This record gives sequence, structure tokens and C-alpha cells, in this order.
Amino acid sequence: MNKPSDSMQNVDHMDGRELLPLSPRALTQDQGDQTGPQSPEQSSAGQKRSPADYRGLWKKAIHQQILLIRMEKENQRLEASRDELHIRKMKLDYQEVCSCSKELQALWDRKLSSPCRTKVQWNKEEIHSAVCQGVPKSRRGEVWLLLSQQHRLRQRLPHRQQPPETPFQDLLKQLTAQQHAILVDLGRTFPTHQYFSAQLGAGQLSLYNLLKAYSLLDTEVGYCQGISFVAGLLLLHMSEEQSFDTLKFLMYDLGIRRQYRPDMISLQIQMYQLSRLLHDYHRNLYSHLDEHEICPSLYAAPWFLTLFASQFPLGFVARIFDLLFVQGTEVIFKVALCLLSSHEGEILECDSFESIVDYLKSTIPTLTHSQMEEIITKAIEMDISKQLQAYEVEYHVLQDELSDAPPLSEDSDRLDKLEKANTQLRKQNMDLLEKLQAARLKIQTLESSVESFLSRESKMKHLIRSLEQEKASYQKTIERMRNSLPSDTTAEVEMTQLKSSTNGKAKAACNKP
Repeated sequence: MNKPSDSMQNVDHMDGRELLPLSPRALTQDQGDQTGPQSPEQSSAGQKRSPADYRGLWKKAIHQQILLIRMEKENQRLEASRDELHIRKMKLDYQEVCSCSKELQALWDRKLSSPCRTKVQWNKEEIHSAVCQGVPKSRRGEVWLLLSQQHRLRQRLPHRQQPPETPFQDLLKQLTAQQHAILVDLGRTFPTHQYFSAQLGAGQLSLYNLLKAYSLLDTEVGYCQGISFVAGLLLLHMSEEQSFDTLKFLMYDLGIRRQYRPDMISLQIQMYQLSRLLHDYHRNLYSHLDEHEICPSLYAAPWFLTLFASQFPLGFVARIFDLLFVQGTEVIFKVALCLLSSHEGEILECDSFESIVDYLKSTIPTLTHSQMEEIITKAIEMDISKQLQAYEVEYHVLQDELSDAPPLSEDSDRLDKLEKANTQLRKQNMDLLEKLQAARLKIQTLESSVESFLSRESKMKHLIRSLEQEKASYQKTIERMRNSLPSDTTAEVEMTQLKSSTNGKAKAACNKP
């Protein structure tokens, strides 16, 4: 009897037909075909096999089938690995700002491989210095997770301010009232990026899951349009569950969720703080914008609500996120101030409301690589934490004074100016609402058409796959049956098929008038 080890050693020398589970009879026939003509004595002796011989042949066939199954599984694993690498490459398809040296990459590799990184606090200044030097794009998601874990070790939120502990997968099973708003914004989030551009592709589905889960977790905020860009950038560097945990960190631990609340008081405070920074650091630019009645909310609100992700290059935004994890929301003000100061001369040359707003919204985001690096470097060196705290206190004091002031103010010129600005903003708001309603109607119509096409396409693809699988199954079955039949029987079957085909054609010809 052949041993299993002997049969496995012979796998490399087997005929292609032997890679299928064969019966001992078929193997006997194949071996007879390969050895050539035999004498009657050899033929009669060769047909007499013992049970042990047959068991050996069966073991040989079984080992071959096991090998085939293992090869098929390995091919599937390699294919899945190739797909994963392709998606990862697609996600990180952006130009990196402040690239890392080999020494810096080695430093991050050591930190990310440390077994105690989630339990022991590291030196804050050392981490801050490493982030300021740069973060490797390929490991940026891991670095962000590490920075969030270190922040929580140093500064834990009070229990009443912490988010609910509902697992991500449990939230996905629930329904959200924000579903329509989220679906509408999927196509508007990074529309030119390959990962998110496919209608209801892998990127949009992951983004939908993340936004849906957060809207159910944080019922006060729910969903706000700017959140989709923050969530999208996280998904480019992490898995869905990692992105969900990091989004909770940004919203709760760093306090970004305050600017998304329905009253948006925090956003109003931020716009006041930015205006005061311009007043104190760039008086000429502030006076020029004030002269044309351009307040920060007209151009800087999207910068804060999307953390610059809606208008600026991804590499630049990713670098801002690096600093955000170690410096907090202060970095948003520093980058905004650096952007405005670096374009101060060009803004001062604009002499109308429309030209200034157009420059702020369209020209500033088109930064060169050197400009992005310069702005990041300036933002790192700047320290405005004390000023921001003072401006916030100043805002609240002014609000208290306005609420306590009599209805008739002595500063009538200022009131007239504010009323004029308010009227203009209301008119713009009404115009935008009308455009928004028309756009929503058009979007709903397009969505229904797209859903119909996608449904039909999915059904057709499913049917095609089923037919292809069925065809392949039939072909394999036929091939196995042919290989298991003796050669003379195969010839008889082919002759029978040929005769039946000829008779069928003759009958069909006779039946024709």
C-alpha cells in the first residue's frame, strides 16, 4: 500500500487530469493508456488489484483534492490581500505635506510597536515635537489613535460629559431620523476623490455607516453637514470602528461638537475670536474687510465646520489634523490667521465686496506645496491660547451688556449698520433657501432614478453570477465524468451524441414544409 507521504511527493509529477478526485478504475485505465500496448498476460495480471492497492489509489485521489482545496483558499486569500492593498493605495492618494525622514519614520515605528502605549503616559513634549516634525502617511491613522489614547490618559473627561458607550455595531442596527440628510450629502463629500466618488460604493457606504452611528450616539447634535468631511478624512486613514472611536474623541474630548449644536453659539464665538485676532495682529486687513462689511462668518465658517477639509488639499488638511490631536482646536485659528496673513497683499488689492469674497473662497484654497509647508510651520510656532481665552470672555461680557442695555441705544449709527447687515443677510438667506429647495427637488428625482438603475443593475449582476457559477459547475461535472470513463466508452458516447444530433437535424428538415 502506498504511504501518504509517498503520494504527496508525487504531486508535482502528476498529469493535469490527476488533479481531480478520480476512481481507482479510472486511474487503472489511465495508467494502462500511458504504458502503451501490453501482452495478454500483462493485461490480465494488471487488472488483478488487491484491496490494499485500491485503498492506496483512493488515498492518492483524496490527497490531490485536499491540495486543490488548499490552493483555492490560498488564491482567495491572495486576491483579498490584493484588493485590500488597492483600496489602501486609493485612500492615501494625496500629496503629503512635510514628508518624514527615515529617522522620524523609525521613531514612529518604535512608538507604535511599544506594548505599553495605551497604558503609560509618554512625555508630552516629546510627542509634540515628533508630530511637529511630521507623521508618515502610511501610518497616520495609527498615529492618530495613539495620540487620542495618550490624551485620554492625561486628561479624562468627567463621567457626565463622556459619550454613551453604545457599541458601533449595535448603532448600525438602528434607524436614524437623519438618514435623508446623510444620503444627500454622501455625493457632496470629497466628490473628486476616487474612494468616495463611486455612487454608493465602498467609500460612501462606510461614510454612511459612520455618520449614521454618530447621529444615533449624539442625539443633541445628530447630523450636521460639516461632520461628513471630518468623518471622511478619518475613513481615509482608518477602519470604520477606529474612525468612529476617533470621531468621538474629536467631538467630545476636544470639544468640537459644540460648534455643531443647533444654536451654534460656539461657532459665533469662534467667528468673534477670529475677527479680534485680525484686529490685533493685522489691522490693515481687518479694516479693509470691515470697510466692505465682510465678517468672518462669510468665508471662515466652512473652515471651522469642516476643519478645512471641504476646500483645501487633503495633504494640507491631514497635516492640520496631526496638529489638532496635540494642540486642540487652537490650531484651527492659527491656520486661519496664517492663511489670511499670507494673502494680505492680494486681499487689499481687491476693491469690492464680490471680488474679496471670491478671492477668499476660491483663490486661497489653491495653495502651492511650498505655501502649505510655510503655513504649517508658522502655525506650529504661533501661540495664541491666552488671546483666545480673553476674547471668549470679552464676547460673553458684550452679550451680557447687550441683553441689559435699554431698547434705544445711543449708538444709532452702529445699530443702523447692524440692521442693514442683518437685512442683507436675510435676503441672501432667502435666496439660498430657494436655491436649496430647488436643488433638493432635483436631487430627490435623481436619487429615485439612481436607486432604480442600481436595483436593476444589482439584479442583473446577481443573475449573471448565478448563471456563470452554474455553467462552471456543469463544465466541471462533465469533465469529471469524462475523465472517470474508460476511453472506449468515451468514444461510444461521442458517437451516440453525433448520431442523435444528425437524426435531430434530419427530423427538423423533414418537418419543414
